[in-house]
Amino acid sequence: MTSPNTRLLAALIAIAAALPPRAIAADPPSVAEQTVDALNKVWGKHAGVRANHTKGLVVEGRFIASAAARNYSKAAMFDGTPINVTARFSDSSGLPDIADGDGRANPHGLAVRFHQANGADVDIVENSLPFFPVATGEGFRDFLLAAAQSGPGAPKPTKLDAFFATHPAAPRALGALGTPTSLARETYNGIDAFILVNAAGKRQPIRFRAVPAEGVQHMSPAEAAKQPPNFLFDEMRARLAKTPVKFHLMAQLANATDQTKDPTKPWPETRKLVDLGTLTITKADPDSVNAEKPLLFLPGDLTDGIEPSDDPLIDARNQAYAVSFGRRTQ
Repeated sequence: MTSPNTRLLAALIAIAAALPPRAIAADPPSVAEQTVDALNKVWGKHAGVRANHTKGLVVEGRFIASAAARNYSKAAMFDGTPINVTARFSDSSGLPDIADGDGRANPHGLAVRFHQANGADVDIVENSLPFFPVATGEGFRDFLLAAAQSGPGAPKPTKLDAFFATHPAAPRALGALGTPTSLARETYNGIDAFILVNAAGKRQPIRFRAVPAEGVQHMSPAEAAKQPPNFLFDEMRARLAKTPVKFHLMAQLANATDQTKDPTKPWPETRKLVDLGTLTITKADPDSVNAEKPLLFLPGDLTDGIEPSDDPLIDARNQAYAVSFGRRTQ
């Protein structure tokens, strides 16, 4: 069976091939293209790599769903059968050689591909932000453009200062970040809302969350600055050589009054958390640099039993990730 990623890429290629060359040249850049261009303005262009979350480590493991998961979703990945996963930990930024302890390496990311037995892969793309700084793809583009114009020497108040003044969720989200002592000691949040659908057709809005079995542990910025540049990825490789790393895949359940379209507005922590199963990372890919090249994780790569919500950022992320993938693989 063809995976969702393969189908999506084939569709993108077919659409591009069907357009006359002059039409492509005449069309204004899409928001996704503008977003990737803005990322390149902030971090510079680096051929052959991701425009954001550039530095990473590919790992492998398995997932076993809990008995409770089946009550919420009919997805094959939740039937309790162990399935293989491919995942990637990452630093934020578009800098391939950013130091892991650099504040700009936050938020750290965890993207997981669940290889269902029926051949339909499912992607869950998470990061350590408690909620997203902006609500739309246009907002993220504008945030990046403001950051690009606010480097050292920019007149005060900077463009970024002005952006923060009109988007108060952004400084709050970024201010909540910290550097973990290990990539295995960080919580990764799904940010966007999705809908779980069970066999009876009951629909439950949720947000995914990967919670470390060992608990969360951060260090101060001063401590992080003293660490070797690759300490998080080196520590993960050394850790996996000795023992597996485990996360609980959680679903935060929305109440009937909770909105689902704005990722800048987290639901109260009093909302119920359901443990959907255990994600066990067992080994690091020995050739991660080459293993990550063909990997395209898309938040919209779902399956029967998991649906997107009305959150516009899901589609914005899908499109921007696809643009970045197309450019780095040319």
